[in-house]
Amino acid sequence: MARLFKKKRADEEMNIDLTPMLDVVFIMLIFFIVTASFVSEQGFLVNRPPPAPETDAPPPDKQNAVFVVSETDEIWLGDRRIDLRSVRANVERIRAENPEASVVVRAHELASASVYVGILDQATEAIGQVPVNLVTYSD
Repeated sequence: MARLFKKKRADEEMNIDLTPMLDVVFIMLIFFIVTASFVSEQGFLVNRPPPAPETDAPPPDKQNAVFVVSETDEIWLGDRRIDLRSVRANVERIRAENPEASVVVRAHELASASVYVGILDQATEAIGQVPVNLVTYSD
């Protein structure tokens, strides 16, 4: 009988306290989360041409449709701020006045590519497959 009691005591003494090990695991987890570097993926990269030097304006009879896109993605035509939905009507009006006019987008280098693509889509709907030129600028 003495053996049975000794065996029970041995089983009771073999319990391992896992609390310190869990503390270490949580500390390591917090360390790895804090020191991890998160990578933000971009949709796609656009290779924009370098900013062109300023040139003189063409004569009034050769005016093109020049849309200026600011760094905050605002679209300007001349001195008017316009909405992306009105690009098509403006392109049609300019092409009616001058059939030789082309579409030029002068975009700030920090402007998003989605605005350029939207202008391209609107111009293509207005006048068909006419090249839309992109010119970038910086402040």
